[in-house]
Amino acid sequence: MEFGKRPEERTTAELLETGIIVIDKPAGPTSHQVAAWVARILGRKVGHGGTLDPNVTGVLPVATGVALRALDALHYLPKEYVGVLRFHADVERAQVESLFKEFTGSIFQMPPVRSAVKRERRVRQIYELSLLEQSGRRFLFRVKSEAGTYIRTLCRDIGEAACTGGQMEELRRIASGPFTEQEAVTLQHLEDAHYYHEHGNDAPLRSIIQPMERLLREFPCIILKNSAVDSVCRGANLTVRGIRSITRRISRGDVVSIFTEKGEGVALARALMTSENMENAASGVACDTLRVFMKPGTYPRFQ
Repeated sequence: MEFGKRPEERTTAELLETGIIVIDKPAGPTSHQVAAWVARILGRKVGHGGTLDPNVTGVLPVATGVALRALDALHYLPKEYVGVLRFHADVERAQVESLFKEFTGSIFQMPPVRSAVKRERRVRQIYELSLLEQSGRRFLFRVKSEAGTYIRTLCRDIGEAACTGGQMEELRRIASGPFTEQEAVTLQHLEDAHYYHEHGNDAPLRSIIQPMERLLREFPCIILKNSAVDSVCRGANLTVRGIRSITRRISRGDVVSIFTEKGEGVALARALMTSENMENAASGVACDTLRVFMKPGTYPRFQ
């Protein structure tokens, strides 16, 4: 008997229960308002991954159905932005380039007063920070950073380090994890696609729904044996006996994604062993299950 279904074989209705739509957020509304508009268009509950300030534009992943749980994975993945930093006094380009190098790597940040998190100093990673253009006191930059980095705060801190003061004038998110602005669609585009869907043409809507597995494949992947799928769906930790294969090297403590043999996303987990130990051990718990996506009963319970 066959169980499960490959992501590419899902019906449109199934994609809407396991999918992510990359919205090109406009300036003005909050991320919550944009998600509410998507919910109205689709007629179903949705959630967004990674809040953008009202005046910030760009990539806003919006998920439906069980894919809402998969958005947790974005907390472990980098974000990319382009923005404009304006200094309050004249500053040399060479000095700005030097400051960008100083602010690349581990930095300390204090969340803004109006942030939704506790205000305490924390470490964030700036993977890349480069200067693109200059016009007077305004500098166009590109930054790739750890999730949870406040770019407005970064601009302010760079301005203070320059002894001139500075502020972020504009910002656009160009990537969130694997999702980029090239695949982002406007709310009008989504509304048009849904209109065609309701009138019998699914192609436009299917073309803009990303299966949640696209996001999960950003992590080292563990492929389950069919006999182990249902127990993980019910929240059990994964033992080495339930592993069919491993896609790439895993270190203890890594966040990993768990898949079926057909490529369906089952769960996110934290590795309790290295991949070498998982492959060589005769028994033991390999991963601590963090977040389950697949509904129990999709695969049968094996005794």
